[in-house]
Amino acid sequence: MKMLRQLYESFVFAFTALKTNLLRTTLSLLGVTVGIFLIIAVYTLVDSLERNIKDSFSFLGADVVYVEKWPFVGGPDFPWWEYLKRPQATYQEYELLKENLVNQSGVAIISSVGSRTFKHGSNSIGTVNLTGSTYDYFKLQDTPIGTGRYFSMQEIEGGRPVAIIGHTVATSLFPNEPAIGNEIKHRGYKFKVIGVMQEAGESFLGITSNDEKIIIPFKAFQKLYLTGSKYEGIGARIGIGGVEGDTGLEQLISEIKGLLRPVRGLRPGEKDNFSINKPEAIADMVSGVFGVVNVAGTIIGLCAILIGGFGIANIMFVTVKERTPLIGIQKSLGAKNYVILAQFLFEALLLSLIGGFCGIILVYLLTFVPLGSLEIILTTKNIIIGVIIASLTGILSGLIPAAKAAKLDPVIAIRS
Repeated sequence: MKMLRQLYESFVFAFTALKTNLLRTTLSLLGVTVGIFLIIAVYTLVDSLERNIKDSFSFLGADVVYVEKWPFVGGPDFPWWEYLKRPQATYQEYELLKENLVNQSGVAIISSVGSRTFKHGSNSIGTVNLTGSTYDYFKLQDTPIGTGRYFSMQEIEGGRPVAIIGHTVATSLFPNEPAIGNEIKHRGYKFKVIGVMQEAGESFLGITSNDEKIIIPFKAFQKLYLTGSKYEGIGARIGIGGVEGDTGLEQLISEIKGLLRPVRGLRPGEKDNFSINKPEAIADMVSGVFGVVNVAGTIIGLCAILIGGFGIANIMFVTVKERTPLIGIQKSLGAKNYVILAQFLFEALLLSLIGGFCGIILVYLLTFVPLGSLEIILTTKNIIIGVIIASLTGILSGLIPAAKAAKLDPVIAIRS
């Protein structure tokens, strides 16, 4: 109990000393403030960029794999000529996987074309992403319905001329009337609107969001565009939802290969002539790129922290010199070495923490700066990292001056 009281008194003493020398305190914590600001600002910006980029690819779904001609990611040695020879995913392969896969939560064949024009009366929109798919599409991708309904199985199987449209499409084609129940026209075909998707907002990467999308049954899409055949027409991909977790996804991939390879006439030892793409491959690539940026930001921030740490250490040496007679009096009255040590350590720690919190506050203010569609969020994890770095800086900077003060001989200290 006595030790706790002495440590508390040491903390109060340190706080009083910092208030007394306000100008020196302010100048000392500037280095730490700049260092913590740089480190946490870089971490926060990188985390925000990474999160926004990953959100831009959320339309691909989670725990989903896609069977298609091309892989999601390549590289400098990407052998595009090999992939060019591959056949497209077909409707027959979709039916095969739909009927025979065990470890799946949904299977859909999907085909899309961009920058299509749709009309209703005198209104038109020419930036539509038209997607044709089968019934399980909404099990695989995040496309919540705002008003209206989803396709029925009969509409999907019969290729009925019905459509689910995005928020921007609805406001452009139906500014003064409800979209549900009305018709839209494309390439001479009319489609009845049965649903409007919830507003998704602007995508960070400029990728077409659900707002500018129209979804129709896959067989209706085939009437407009040649797709779902082996070597001709617009490419299609087969999306398969897996069981949650890496193990379930790997089992699903093994099943897909076991079913598709014989159908495509591949002998043992031959390479697959199809790609099984996982959205997490894009996420891993993004994380790898930003990992490098994180390291660079940390190095720059640590340089500033190092300067700040030297500044605190220098001030603490001066403080020890100024208070040498007072230290002698304290020790002659019975103050233990650890009490003196704690006084100076607390002072250095408090100085560094104040600088750290100032840096974190500056980063927090940065989150209010408008940066278009990039949303900056200061996370609890980054705040904790900032506090830990500031604490370590204060302890390491004050350790040697505090140890020097604790070892002073009381008689020599009073004489000085």
